[in-house]
Amino acid sequence: MSDYEVEFVDRGDREARFLVRNITPAFANGIRRAMIADVPTFSVDELRVVENSSVMFDEQIALRLGLVPLTTPLDGFEAGDTVTLSLDVQGPERESTMETVTAYSGDIVTSDDLVRPADENIPIIDLKPGQRLELDADAVLDRGHEHAKHQGGVAVGYRHLQTVEVVGDRGEFEDEESDILRGVIEEREASRASAGSSGEEPRDGELVATEAFDNDLTDRYPGKELEVHDVENAFVFHVETDGSLSVDELVLRAVDSLRDRADELRDAVQL
Repeated sequence: MSDYEVEFVDRGDREARFLVRNITPAFANGIRRAMIADVPTFSVDELRVVENSSVMFDEQIALRLGLVPLTTPLDGFEAGDTVTLSLDVQGPERESTMETVTAYSGDIVTSDDLVRPADENIPIIDLKPGQRLELDADAVLDRGHEHAKHQGGVAVGYRHLQTVEVVGDRGEFEDEESDILRGVIEEREASRASAGSSGEEPRDGELVATEAFDNDLTDRYPGKELEVHDVENAFVFHVETDGSLSVDELVLRAVDSLRDRADELRDAVQL
């Protein structure tokens, strides 16, 4: 696997698509599973309610807090470590008002600035006049295979890279029906392809996201006969995180997890 190649199709802090060549389907699925189940993140695990005069039960509030993604540092923590969080919010002071006060994730106070809500605008509860919510919580570092709330990768998938090859012109009297394709394509036979309204011909091996032409190949190649094939051992990953980790951190940690498992297996076999 030392000669695999990685190329980003689009890249953001929380969402990215990238192509990996020269890996087997089993290895691609191993990376996907590792991103979902093996990369630890912080999440609220235990709640100590000091006062709750709201309309919601303690258990409901605990569930909502468990769904708030928390930033997870790469170094300095081990699985099982905890960080204390606290929340103290009360409703409007005037009982006659019909207004409410919304407690957001940004109101959570943390004992460690490295572990904090990844988003500050997640609503937790609305408090009416005279209501108050005060609590302490322990956020624990654990893995997705223990509980789904520790899954930093909220949407992780992959599919074969596909090639589109122009093999000729469509017959003059043939009906041109939509040819829907989703994902990322690698264009070939550029000298015979038409790029549609852009007027530019694609380069050999150029990666193009299908939403660039509304997923319809007839818009990209009007009047052309096409062949679509899977590229052997080439997969496009689409990864989205909840903000606890960046895409780069999630992928690198997942690969490290696979490497550690392989080392453990090798050592066990050699005993």
